[in-house]
Amino acid sequence: MYKRLLAAAGLALVMTGCASVEMADSAQDAQLKTFQTKPDVAGVYIYRNEGLGAAVTMDVAVNGQPLGQTAAHTYLYAELPEGKHTIESEAENTSELEVDVQKGRLYYIWQEVKMGIMYARNKLQLVDETTGQQGVKESKLAVSTQ
Repeated sequence: MYKRLLAAAGLALVMTGCASVEMADSAQDAQLKTFQTKPDVAGVYIYRNEGLGAAVTMDVAVNGQPLGQTAAHTYLYAELPEGKHTIESEAENTSELEVDVQKGRLYYIWQEVKMGIMYARNKLQLVDETTGQQGVKESKLAVSTQ
């Protein structure tokens, strides 16, 4: 019984602790939250607006190339050429999402955090504009490698 309580307490600490990633400039964050499109590329927001799994950073890649890391209440932004792209996120598991983007449009991908065995798991989901913009507004821009 004691071991179970200790294990549960440890898991709760991991799931509610606070991880950090390098944050982008607040002016850049504010600019991206105006949700302006560019005619020659697609804009893709990958956001994580939950507190669950806050002790865990998650690596995000686009087409196999690192984009950056997310933590609780952060987002990444990428500009992609028109066509199919694979977004991948690493946590306790790997989640992949293929998106077919059109230039001049914005796309919103929610990085849902789920309970894992050792630490947080994740699932990438394409969401509608209203849901996506709300999630991005609840988050702050993390530095990307793009």
